[in-house]
Amino acid sequence: MRVFTCSVLLVVIFTYSHAQQPSYNWNNYTKILKKITAPKFKEQGYDIYSFGAKGDGVTDCTNAINEAIAACNKIGGGLVIVQNGVFLTGSIHLLSNVNLHIAKTAVLKFTTDKAKYLPLVLTRFESVECMNYAPFIYAYGQENIAITGEGILDGQGSNDNWWNWVEKPQYGWKKGDPSQNTARKKLMEMAEKNVPPEQRTFGEGSYLRPNFIQPYKCKNILIEGITLKNSPMWFLNPVLSSNITIKNVTVEGLGPNNDGCDPECSKNILIKGCFFNTGDDCIAIKSGRNADGRRINVPSENIVIQDCIMKEGHGGVVMGSEVTGGIRNVFAENCEMDSPNLERAIRFKTNSVRGGEIENIYVRNIKVGEVKYGVLYVDFYYEEGDAGKFTPSIKNIFLKNVTSEKSEYGVWIKAYDRSPVAKLKIENCSFNNVKKENVLVNVTNISFKKFKINGKEVSGINK
Repeated sequence: MRVFTCSVLLVVIFTYSHAQQPSYNWNNYTKILKKITAPKFKEQGYDIYSFGAKGDGVTDCTNAINEAIAACNKIGGGLVIVQNGVFLTGSIHLLSNVNLHIAKTAVLKFTTDKAKYLPLVLTRFESVECMNYAPFIYAYGQENIAITGEGILDGQGSNDNWWNWVEKPQYGWKKGDPSQNTARKKLMEMAEKNVPPEQRTFGEGSYLRPNFIQPYKCKNILIEGITLKNSPMWFLNPVLSSNITIKNVTVEGLGPNNDGCDPECSKNILIKGCFFNTGDDCIAIKSGRNADGRRINVPSENIVIQDCIMKEGHGGVVMGSEVTGGIRNVFAENCEMDSPNLERAIRFKTNSVRGGEIENIYVRNIKVGEVKYGVLYVDFYYEEGDAGKFTPSIKNIFLKNVTSEKSEYGVWIKAYDRSPVAKLKIENCSFNNVKKENVLVNVTNISFKKFKINGKEVSGINK
């Protein structure tokens, strides 16, 4: 048994609603931070060795880890300790009041045996609910849960495993190999036809990749200190959850859809001091997709991003593209972004098939070295383009004290005539070595103040 300092946590139950919400800005966004409190745990716990685990990298430790979690939960919670070795495991299911602690001396190595991610669980694939392989670490309807420590969690995603299911040659796929495309198309069609999620069964033979860490309908979550490597799909994906702290986490994975952190239909979230080097968006805020997003109709809101570093990726801080339930009140500050393979710094992506309302996005004190395409990039024509009847809306974007040293565009915005981006304010920003003129298609109420591109003041526009 291992002792760990703890304190009692007051549990607050949140109700999701589209009712009138408080308006936040930089003067009062601390109201959001006051809502976010990391859980603490009892002074008791178990070492997984006590349940038969072996840190030899070969022995299957799935049952040992899950039995330790169940035992810890049964005594009222505490610490489940993973230390001194490489532990091969399948899906881990977290339970209330348990902190899964991976010590610096430990590696959790997730098996390539797909059977170890069964039975099927209610999860999401690309923001659509389904019954699929369990995420590598999964929790459903739990509260006061954590994954902490300085250890490594290795998803073993590679061109030989998981990634080739995406049916792209650059990720190892060859003609005749398994592909996710048939099952993916079937899932999207089932969602449009409103087939109940429990009847959308996939898993073995469908090749829909699971996400790495997914708390689903959970409250009071802490993920701190760990290093995540090579996920099959998205790394961190809290869904329909609240009061979430993600702190000092390192995310490394250049595979397909290797998004770093994707809060989805969730609220009151702090992402602080994290490092992202990813094959897709570093942080992508989401809220459900298409018919499924409209059925559930829950936004992502009240999200604070601080002191993060972004290297490779499709975008640094991103809204979308699955934003059908809406996004509001996002604050990003004091971050660094820099790589020729980072495509955009601040990115919005949606279309009239997805729809959704995005509002109140505040960005300040961001240092961009190099991005491939644009510093601020807003695209209403992502993927399907203007092919649906659910017109998206974006309003209230504020950038302050953002600098960039190299990009193709400074600002690139393409919205619809019927739904222009409303209220864009850029203040005290400087973008250098910009190759092309700004693109501003359908933007109203623009304010530029002390905004320079290539050393020249950009005229303020108000219309």
